[in-house]
Amino acid sequence: AGLARPAIAQAPSGEVTFAGYSGIFQDHYMAAVVNPFMQKFPAIKINYFPSANSAQTLGNLRAQRASPQIDVSIMDVSVQKAGNEEGLFSKLDPALVKNLGEINPLGAPTHEGMGPAVTFDHFVMLYNKEQVTPAPTKWADLWEPRFKGQIALYATPDIQGLAMTILMTKAQGGDYKQSIDPAIRRLRDLSPSVQTWNPNPDSYTLVINGTAKVACGWNARGQIYSDQSLGKLGVLLPQDGTVFQINTINVTAGSKNLAAAQTFLNYAIGAEAQKAFSERMFYAPVNIAASVSADALARTAASPENMARVVPVDWGFVAANRERWNERWRREVIR
Repeated sequence: AGLARPAIAQAPSGEVTFAGYSGIFQDHYMAAVVNPFMQKFPAIKINYFPSANSAQTLGNLRAQRASPQIDVSIMDVSVQKAGNEEGLFSKLDPALVKNLGEINPLGAPTHEGMGPAVTFDHFVMLYNKEQVTPAPTKWADLWEPRFKGQIALYATPDIQGLAMTILMTKAQGGDYKQSIDPAIRRLRDLSPSVQTWNPNPDSYTLVINGTAKVACGWNARGQIYSDQSLGKLGVLLPQDGTVFQINTINVTAGSKNLAAAQTFLNYAIGAEAQKAFSERMFYAPVNIAASVSADALARTAASPENMARVVPVDWGFVAANRERWNERWRREVIR
């Protein structure tokens, strides 16, 4: 007689509504993560709900608190903190989310049982290679007269404005936890040279089409748009530093599809999905077991050269001071 087979737990099934970023992120995430997941778990259907940014996703979760429609969401770590404090996320079950053990310590959940990092990225300068010679090398170059009226930056409360506040404070020898006065003074001096504090449709497009010569953005999207523009878009990690941006993935408290939602989250942070998305869109992997190709890794935040320029950020502190910083930007910088 053959050996008795162990009982197999019934695989989760159902529909999961997943809130992720819209546009180019959605296109690549569907191809690299969502569609392969549904092939592997045919009993689970993922409905992708596109969101413009983390703040919009948080607003939707707040509005749906009594009857959640979103089961899983991606959002940056500074916004996630507000959701954690408001009880909008469900604690994860280690039995269902076994890949938590492979998460880089930089991306470990900020609260026990909450959602971990799902992507790492870093803040970059963008420039039009056809219009800008010599190429910039550092953030300080933005103050050069040749860029007057040709700059597209994101103001707070966008996370890029927060990143610029941190970097400019450090560049002036300050500590953002003590005072952002150095950054406010420096950015106020730059303000007359800034064409827009709200790039529309986005900073990458404005630089590619020549509306702006220089801008700020995120490396992963910058790498994709650089390829699409056949190299017209230059993507620079400035000599005077960058900050890490962490996107987290979370299961909504009160989700009606808890097991299926956690199964998807587990796959999204797993080595297979992390490798596929990193090689497709140049976000650095959060899973230490993901064997990303050397060429792709060199274009992410995870390469040793890039990591050496990363300025440490306490995103919990930044989240707690976000509104105060935003008020100062509105009052003193944006004119």
